[in-house]
Amino acid sequence: MKVAFLILVGIVGLLSIVEVGLRSGFGFGQPLLYLPDAHMGYLLAPNQRTRRFGNRIEINQYSMRGAAITATRPPQTLRVLLIGDSIVNGGWWTDQNQTLSALLQQYLYTQPTGYQHVEILNASANSWGPRNELAYLQHFGGFEAQVIVLLINTDDLFATTPTSVQVGRDRNYPNRKPPLALIEVIHRYLTKPQPIPELEAVQREGGDRVGANLAAIEAIQTIAAQSNAQFLLGITPLLREVGGSGPRDYEKTARQRLTHFTQQQQIPFIDFLPMFNAAANPNSFYRDSIHLNSIGNQQVVEQIGKKIQASFASRNHRK
Repeated sequence: MKVAFLILVGIVGLLSIVEVGLRSGFGFGQPLLYLPDAHMGYLLAPNQRTRRFGNRIEINQYSMRGAAITATRPPQTLRVLLIGDSIVNGGWWTDQNQTLSALLQQYLYTQPTGYQHVEILNASANSWGPRNELAYLQHFGGFEAQVIVLLINTDDLFATTPTSVQVGRDRNYPNRKPPLALIEVIHRYLTKPQPIPELEAVQREGGDRVGANLAAIEAIQTIAAQSNAQFLLGITPLLREVGGSGPRDYEKTARQRLTHFTQQQQIPFIDFLPMFNAAANPNSFYRDSIHLNSIGNQQVVEQIGKKIQASFASRNHRK
């Protein structure tokens, strides 16, 4: 009995050490939580703070990645609303001060814009497409931003209609915290994910997806105009599009439609594919097949920042 008791104590002690290590060293047990929404599909639950693999993540009261803000723009402040998917959000692999929004804020602070302060808002969530992003703006508004920047990637041109069926069922969209960090690790890395039939049905959405997403972008442009905000659209390529044979035929067609659309709507537009192709080593911009690393983020920030700075510099010059 005594030996069995000592073994039990040893096992409990070992599991406790593992639990503490997983929580303090990797942030397991404290995943970001999601909320379902009838129009947006889903969004990050507001007012969250956590660390994942050493990276700080903060979600404010408006489900944005960043610190708490005021609904109205502070005086003498250039406020930019950056909206997008996981590329904008940065995910668990990006520390708070290395997100696109944080880097853009740092960049614009060094440029003459005519404002004393700069504030970049980051409204984003993993796998959002233009229709999710439109729904966010319809719900929350533009927060009196003078500039609204929508950053998409090539896959977003084919994004499906917003849905919430994955919330609480897909391990990447939890709606409650696990009782133990160890349970999260087992569920995330050692358990085979279960298919979600309703999600698979959504992913088979037919019709003109590209057209639906272009219509959503046009609606975002309208919201920006109604808010007296400038609208800027950017698109980043997938890694396999850079160099070699470039985008696949259906992607080329969608990209051509997007370019024609921006010209027709007179939307300021940045296509990062030619810029990345012109770089000596564009592979160094990516952390995986879609997401950018700190080097890639810096390239994007510089181009968006130049567009914004030039716009306000010319406006102040005309004054």
